[in-house]
Amino acid sequence: MSAEEGDWNFYLRTVSNSARDSNIANGPASDPSLLHAVKKLCEFCKREDKTSDDLVARVYPHLNKLFQRSVASLSQSNSSNGLLLLGILQFFLDFGEVVLHDADPSLHTFIRSCLSREFADPIVAAATLDFLYVNKNKLLISFPNLLPQFFPLILKLTAWNGGKLEKPFLKVLPGLVSPGSFLPLFPSLMDLPILVVALEKVERSSGSLIGNNIASIQKSKAPEMLLALMDEAYTGTTVGERGGDESEESSTINVADPLFLELLKDENDGLVERHWTSPGIAAVLQAAKNSPQSDRLKQILNIAPRLLDAYFTIALRDANSSLICALIPILMTRISALFPDQNYMYKVRRRLLEFMLAAFHRSPDLIPLLKKPIIDRLGNAYDSTEKTELALQLCWAVGEYGGGGPTHKDAARELFESLELLLYENLSSSRLGLRQESAVDSNRKSFSKSSQSRLLCFVITAITKLATHHRELLPRARVALIKVARSRISDSRVSKRAHVYLGLIDEPGICLPVLGPSRPSHGFVHYPGTVNWNEGGNKVVAHIPFYILGEQEGPPFHDFSLSDALPRR
Repeated sequence: MSAEEGDWNFYLRTVSNSARDSNIANGPASDPSLLHAVKKLCEFCKREDKTSDDLVARVYPHLNKLFQRSVASLSQSNSSNGLLLLGILQFFLDFGEVVLHDADPSLHTFIRSCLSREFADPIVAAATLDFLYVNKNKLLISFPNLLPQFFPLILKLTAWNGGKLEKPFLKVLPGLVSPGSFLPLFPSLMDLPILVVALEKVERSSGSLIGNNIASIQKSKAPEMLLALMDEAYTGTTVGERGGDESEESSTINVADPLFLELLKDENDGLVERHWTSPGIAAVLQAAKNSPQSDRLKQILNIAPRLLDAYFTIALRDANSSLICALIPILMTRISALFPDQNYMYKVRRRLLEFMLAAFHRSPDLIPLLKKPIIDRLGNAYDSTEKTELALQLCWAVGEYGGGGPTHKDAARELFESLELLLYENLSSSRLGLRQESAVDSNRKSFSKSSQSRLLCFVITAITKLATHHRELLPRARVALIKVARSRISDSRVSKRAHVYLGLIDEPGICLPVLGPSRPSHGFVHYPGTVNWNEGGNKVVAHIPFYILGEQEGPPFHDFSLSDALPRR
């Protein structure tokens, strides 16, 4: 017998003896040599020779029994079974066709029975992500719903183990995205910081997370741990601090907070409303804002924006317009519901707005489809600073893409009317810098004059652009601009811009290239900011409005005709 055959027999004997062991308390993972034996047997079976199929057939029954025994011992074993089960799963994926083994039930068993208990183990978490990446193509082809189904658990192990798993997770992230997981994945990525806070609270209440299946907390026979967690959120005190009469007060909290249950789940249940307005969540967020941040929370606050970047890249590349259309209203809602960390909120909001504009650039037809949420957000422009910024970006998008294009005149008219209403509200006495401060509530007092001027500039620009796209709106746009130009606004930049736009719309040959559509329209391509001088001979018959270019008022100072400077045909 050769040395190689001796090694083969030794490893096979090791696996066979462990598979036949009936002592459940003494789990297979307690034998450190067993994992090495499984890996060596897989290497032997991968050799391309005539005996490889025979070797696979001899190994398979023992590994299958070993897998079942390992799963059965999970609840009583003190050792980690994750690495051993991953090794056996690798064999099932590599040689399942040879031995006619369907790996799908085994994969579900591993995730639900083992990974849900050992996700907090950094070694198991890293090995799991490596396993998913190495087998990504096999999983997507043979089991396309597996990763999208269990993305909450994969997010949980990534969030808990921090920056070390960022790059491995990014390699796996495209496999988590499917039509069924695309929308639920977005709020889950947004809420990674609050997920870490929830896991830390569970750990402080129940001890180490390794070996505890958190997802089963709703069905556990004694949910005191989570009830204590929520009691702390509501009252600010723990059960131990309150003494012996806690039963009377805690009886008022008979269910766990729905957002915590949603965050701590292991499987994708579809898009569920996140209860950010609940008193418990408000208390937890306030406590997180006022207390020192843990190292784990600091890491996830830095990682989460980069994960959102990757998600948005995948969305723009792979998602269809229907999914993007469904995502944008969720994005608009969540822009004001973020974990209360200033740096995190700035990074995430910037990415949300950039993605929204990129989505509109890719598919301008989304604007008329999202007409109602856009109009609603324009109406809420004064509620908070972040909603004001959202309204500014929506104004820009509506004007830049002409309300969806020349074929969406009804939607463009409704959007134009919403912009008109926002403009005239600003021009009223309660919106001007001359307004009486006593007549303004606390929210409006915080709305600074500079922000108001910026919003006015965006609105009149959008109105002018919409009228340039849709010529039937020009008379109404001219009336709106005249009112702004003649109003007693404290910021002269607003009235000056209105004067500029009034001059532009009187010069169609220049207004169309400057403010017109940037995409092909009726066979022509327009480049905003660039005048096509070759068409000047038949589109412009008067003077160049130098008072616009040089910010000068009054009649032009030149004495030549534009036709003198243009080439003749």
